[in-house]
Amino acid sequence: MQQNPAALRKLRPISAKTDTDRQVRRFVGLMSGTSADAVDAVLIDCAGTDFVRVAGSISRSYPTALRYRLIALSGGSHAVDLETLCEIDEAVAQVFSEAVADLLLKEQIHPSTIEAIGSHGQTVFHRGGRKPLTLQLGNPGLIAERTGITTIGDFRRRDIALGGQGAPLVPAFHHALFANADQSRAVVNIGGIANLTLLPDRNPATVRGFDTGPGNALLDEWIALSRNEPFDTDGHFASGGTPNRTLLDALLGEPYFAQPPPKSTGRGDFHLPWVRQRYPGFENLPAADVQASFAELTAETIIGALRAHQPQTRLLLVCGGGVRNADLMRRLAIHAGPQLRIDTTAVFGLDPQAIEGAAFAWLAMRTLDGVHGNLPGVTGALRGTLLGGVYRALAQDD
Repeated sequence: MQQNPAALRKLRPISAKTDTDRQVRRFVGLMSGTSADAVDAVLIDCAGTDFVRVAGSISRSYPTALRYRLIALSGGSHAVDLETLCEIDEAVAQVFSEAVADLLLKEQIHPSTIEAIGSHGQTVFHRGGRKPLTLQLGNPGLIAERTGITTIGDFRRRDIALGGQGAPLVPAFHHALFANADQSRAVVNIGGIANLTLLPDRNPATVRGFDTGPGNALLDEWIALSRNEPFDTDGHFASGGTPNRTLLDALLGEPYFAQPPPKSTGRGDFHLPWVRQRYPGFENLPAADVQASFAELTAETIIGALRAHQPQTRLLLVCGGGVRNADLMRRLAIHAGPQLRIDTTAVFGLDPQAIEGAAFAWLAMRTLDGVHGNLPGVTGALRGTLLGGVYRALAQDD
C-alpha cells in the first residue's frame, strides 16, 4: 500500500497525557532486524527517560523479492553493483515509510503529533572486532519526505567513529526501563543475532551488553533451504529433531563465543557457509537434527554468556522474534535451571515484539534533546555521543 499524505493530514492532531497529566512526547521507532522478515513500526509516548508507553505498533512484511535480496546481501553470498545497492536502499526506505503511514492511519494519529521517527534501518553488513564497520540501508531523507516527520537514522556509525562497536545500542533503553537496585537482571533480544544486556543494578556505569551469536539466523536459513519455509513456526521442526553433539561442539568452538566484550557480530559471520566451514558435510545429517542443533546453539550461547559475565542474574527478560519460538524458549529454560527465572518483557507491560522499535524511538528522543544514546561500557566507545543524523521535515499545511 502506498502512503496517502492527504489522508494522514486529515487526521485530527491530539495531545497525549499520562495519568498524572504530564505532557507526553510522541515518537515512532522503525526496526528491521537481521532476519529481514518485516519492518516493525512502534509508536511510543514518553515523559522523561523512564516513562515509556507503547501506544501502538504494526509490522509490515518486506516484498518477498526484496527480502531475498537483503538476506543475500547480509550473508555476503552475492556481489552487488552500486546502482543495485542504491535501488535497494530506496526500496527499504519506501517500505519503512509505508509502515509509518500504516501505523498512523491505524491509530488515527496526525503526523504533526509525532516529534520524530527513529529509524534503525536494515543492516546488511556489520563487522565487529578491532576495526568495526557497519552499513544500514533505508534512506532517512526519503522517510522524512514521504512521512513529513523529522527522521533520525544511521545510529551506529558515530559510536564506531569513537572506537566503539556501534552495537548493541538498546542497552541504554533496557537500563532505563528494567534495571532494579535489588535484583540482578538481564535482557536478551533474539532476532537474527541475539544480543544480551546485563543489568546488575540501577547504576548506568555497570551496564554491559554484547551480541552472543546466532539467534534465529541459522534457524531461518536452514528451514528455508531444507523445507522451503521462511521460519520454524513455534519451533515445531526443531522440536522433532535431536541435537547432534558433534556438530554442536564444532560450532561452539568458534572463537567469537569465548571473546570478551565489548563485541558485536552480524549475519555475515554466522550463516550456513560458516557452518559448512566448521563441519563439512553437515547437510547429510537428518534435517530436523540440524535444526535442533541450531536451536541448541542459540540457547547454549545465550545462557553460557550470561553465566560467564553475570552469574548472579535472577531474572532474564526475553524479547524479539525468538519469543514466538516455543521450542527455543523451552531450551533456554532447561539451560537456565531453577535459579534463573525466564520471562518476557510483557510482564512489564511492553510487547516483546515492540522493544527494539520502541528503543530507537527513545534514542531519537535523546538525540533531539542533545543527550548521548550510547553506553561506552557496552560498545567500547571512548565516550558517550549523540547518535544518528537528523533529517528535519518541513512543516506542511493542513
